[in-house]
Amino acid sequence: MSNKKSKTPEIDIGIKNSDREKIVKGLSTLLADSYTLYLMTHNFHWNVKGPQFNSLHLMFMAQYTEQWNALDLIAERIRALGFPAPGTYKEFVKLASIQEVEGVPLANDMIRHLVAAQEATARTARKVFAVADAANDQPSADLLTQRMEVHEKTAWMLRSLLEE
Repeated sequence: MSNKKSKTPEIDIGIKNSDREKIVKGLSTLLADSYTLYLMTHNFHWNVKGPQFNSLHLMFMAQYTEQWNALDLIAERIRALGFPAPGTYKEFVKLASIQEVEGVPLANDMIRHLVAAQEATARTARKVFAVADAANDQPSADLLTQRMEVHEKTAWMLRSLLEE
């Protein structure tokens, strides 16, 4: 029996450590934006009221459920690249580009906040995409493409609710 400790092998997936680190930095920001968006959407689901209550309550539930599932995909990609995923409110507040909404806005203001947060999350994903693409990181690029599509489509659907 050997007394030597086993060493975790170095990560060698064809992406330089410095590139993996840059991608993870961006994915961590995306995770923070996504979590902030998730929490905002869930909060609005709980607190929406008015004539659109039922439709918005159900729509917000579908949106926060989709977002919840995406959080795990983003965090697991960070882990696959060899780094710890941020996972505290303190880290998310520091990393996120989205500001929390205080109080309980009116239903149409909730929609406006969500449009802005969906678009901000899409912008974050787009910034990280350029880094992942330059590093030839197809799995991250694929994940980012999927997230951009979801956030852009959701922003469009929410904006449509505000049109006369």
